[in-house]
Amino acid sequence: MESLQDNSLGTALLGDGTPLLLFTGLSLVLSGVFALFLASTGEFLPQDSLYLQMTARALCGYYEGRILDFMVHDRAAFGGSIIAVGSIYMWLAYYPLREGEAWAWWVFLVSGILGFGSFLAYLGYGYLDRWHAVATTALLPVFIVGLVVAFRSLPRSGRSIRCLFRRQESRLPGRGEILLLLTSAGMIGAGLTILFVGMTSVFVPQDLEFIGATKEELNAVSPNLIPLIAHDRAGFGGGLATTGIVVGASIWCGKASLSRWQVLFIAGFAGFGCAIGVHYVIGYTDFIHLAPAWIGFAFFMMGIVLHRCELQGNARADRMPGPGD
Repeated sequence: MESLQDNSLGTALLGDGTPLLLFTGLSLVLSGVFALFLASTGEFLPQDSLYLQMTARALCGYYEGRILDFMVHDRAAFGGSIIAVGSIYMWLAYYPLREGEAWAWWVFLVSGILGFGSFLAYLGYGYLDRWHAVATTALLPVFIVGLVVAFRSLPRSGRSIRCLFRRQESRLPGRGEILLLLTSAGMIGAGLTILFVGMTSVFVPQDLEFIGATKEELNAVSPNLIPLIAHDRAGFGGGLATTGIVVGASIWCGKASLSRWQVLFIAGFAGFGCAIGVHYVIGYTDFIHLAPAWIGFAFFMMGIVLHRCELQGNARADRMPGPGD
């Protein structure tokens, strides 16, 4: 019988790749918590102040502090989105991927390309967030090695990307799952829209109305202010779209289970709670601006409640004796 001590240290640490992907998910959750903490203090990271040539306290002196409030709202929403992604990443690694379900590997790959790739959108306005760059550079190799090792551990049959388009369940999606799928589609669409806006016009009319300034007036405060805001917008857009991908794929491809329901519940409340709640904290309560988020949250709540009822109904049906029992 082979002793565990006979295994190499690399084998013990890498395993089937899931430890590294679990670490990636945990790192994202902790990064999201840090982003929320930073947003709650209303402070900038040192490189932000250096790039802006202005502290957060100094920026508060312009337009009754609404510029800083607007930046806080983007950063808090971004924090909630990566907490959501990180939570689902940990579930994907610990459950379906460890069980050899190839679709989970493809979800990591597709969402990772978008999530890590959205970092490049920040460069569209000429601002390189060094803290984010260092964190991304450190985490990306862990993620890639985890993917490579995990792929080698998958069963040789069914590795094709086509598994993303097949349901593991033989039954059609329930009403709760359909609502959650619609919610995820809305997240993807909204996230890509925000990402595009962040790379181009940066603001929608409601944003400038809340701040009480035009883009020209914001440029007069600092020529680097709009690029810094664009960086925050692009980050949130990429995080939101990535959340939509992992939520939708987990519903479509994954098997109905209590653990899946629990992680979707956590991810949904982290994402929607931060994105909607921060608007009321800073007083940005424009109806048109918030309506899509509230509609998405309503769909999510109805979906999560109905899906829990469906899980309970399925459990009762499984416990019922058959005709021959």
